[in-house]
Amino acid sequence: MKEAVEKAKIQLNEIDAIACTYGPGLVGALLVGVSYAKALSYSLNKPLIAVNHIKGHIAANYITYPELEPPFLCIMMSGGNTQIIHVKDYTKFEVLGKTRDDAIGEAFDKVARVIGLGYPGGPKIDKLAKEGKPNIVLPKVHLDNLDFSFSGIKTAVINLNHKDPNINKANLAASFEKTVSEILVEKTKKAVIQTNINKIVLAGGVSANTYIRNEFDKLSKKEKIKVYYPELKLCTDNAAMISTCGYYEYISGNIAELTLNAIPNLKIE
Repeated sequence: MKEAVEKAKIQLNEIDAIACTYGPGLVGALLVGVSYAKALSYSLNKPLIAVNHIKGHIAANYITYPELEPPFLCIMMSGGNTQIIHVKDYTKFEVLGKTRDDAIGEAFDKVARVIGLGYPGGPKIDKLAKEGKPNIVLPKVHLDNLDFSFSGIKTAVINLNHKDPNINKANLAASFEKTVSEILVEKTKKAVIQTNINKIVLAGGVSANTYIRNEFDKLSKKEKIKVYYPELKLCTDNAAMISTCGYYEYISGNIAELTLNAIPNLKIE
């Protein structure tokens, strides 16, 4: 094993470019990465590539599916974002819909905290939900466009738990998971009809949720829609997805200046 690791190591002189995340995210963490990347780029005289964190999550799918090519629709689901993105090319994106309040990952975390599961909420709700039945009716906000709203369902779960602290937590978790999955699938079907694109990519930390994956697998079979999602180890934040996205920015000639700064609220478009 040690020999394999040593063999896989890349020397600095073998690197063609330095890619780093410059947003969106927590400004402190972003500044550390950007500062280090700029210093390395300058010292090695290598091009600096600025990567949008959300684009990185999408690019994780290119690792799992080398044959995957744009255009496609991406359902971005993470702690800070819930979006339907039209991926026109490797570096061209258009947001078709987004959350109006809580991101889906944020809703998972808040629900998990309230019912006593702790952080991170996504994996813990996913595990507990397998022990319960989705027999609790929760509200869904119906919006005419492709936007999402998860604040209402989150609040409903919190209120139910406060009203009855002895409520079956597994059933509550299963019901929450089922309802948010229905929202995601409904919006995806609507986006497919509007764009006439039947290739769907899931991305972001919440795409690791097994119930959501199963529901999209059902959608794929029922509607003859191709669905892709990265292997579990690539769903959460990782360097591989940033380097993959950086590669496409690099070959497209998108080179950053050494004046690059962190942008916590960076948009994908």
